[in-house]
Amino acid sequence: MEFVREEGKQINEDCSNLILPALSIGNVGQLAVDLLVSSTGAETVGYLDDPFVLPCVGNDAYRPIPRGDLALPLQAYESPSSGLTLVQQRSPVVKGMMVEYAKKLADFAAASGKKHVVMLSGLDFGRLQRIDMSSGLQIYYLSSASADGTDDYCEQLGWKRLQEYNPSQRCWKYLSTLAEGKAGEEENLPFEDDLEEEDYYPSLPFAALFSCFKARGLKVTCLLCYCSEGDNIADAFNLGEAACKLLKLNPDKFHGEEGERWIIPFSWKTVYGPPPDMSIF
Repeated sequence: MEFVREEGKQINEDCSNLILPALSIGNVGQLAVDLLVSSTGAETVGYLDDPFVLPCVGNDAYRPIPRGDLALPLQAYESPSSGLTLVQQRSPVVKGMMVEYAKKLADFAAASGKKHVVMLSGLDFGRLQRIDMSSGLQIYYLSSASADGTDDYCEQLGWKRLQEYNPSQRCWKYLSTLAEGKAGEEENLPFEDDLEEEDYYPSLPFAALFSCFKARGLKVTCLLCYCSEGDNIADAFNLGEAACKLLKLNPDKFHGEEGERWIIPFSWKTVYGPPPDMSIF
């Protein structure tokens, strides 16, 4: 993985918190990162070139006035006022190469001096065993702060640790050995047809990223929410708010339009396509 800086740009050492998505159901993590990039006024500092990320290209996702800026598969942004580096991933990883990609991304984070990695992702609502909507949309978390994934500050915020995380379970354990470079040829994950219920969560992208960042000695926190495919904008706001609480940022200072806390990304205007032609009614 190669980091290519924008001309005249340098990595800001004060932007030591890294936020990035883990691709999953509803693209909630990507939507939340878009929201944070737009609202914090983060500027492009470069892009990451990796052979395991499928190529794509598009228009600038955040500004209505064309400036010739392109949106690329892995793009890095910085917001010095918020102390944030944000990496947006816009296309999936080649099948079977998730761990290798995660290792390279962890190496980039460590080499650029990141102190806390915050990962945002959705989970399949159909797998939620107990639904509790008494306090609104629930945030779940997974942290490298302790061996069992718990974190005192996350608990104080009212979030619940992902119960399905079990570091001694076969797939979670195998991910750790892969991330640490200790897995031998005789150690293999079960084939997809042999996966059991408990193997589902460690098979997701956030699990590989979490394991690799943790193996590099970085502090990493996954913020997760259960959702379904569809209009996931509310879930994106939920994860964006959670990231701000975790990093003690105040969205009131983001200066959204007309007194709003958030600045809606321009690309969201067409996220579900253009409105219908009213003449057909």
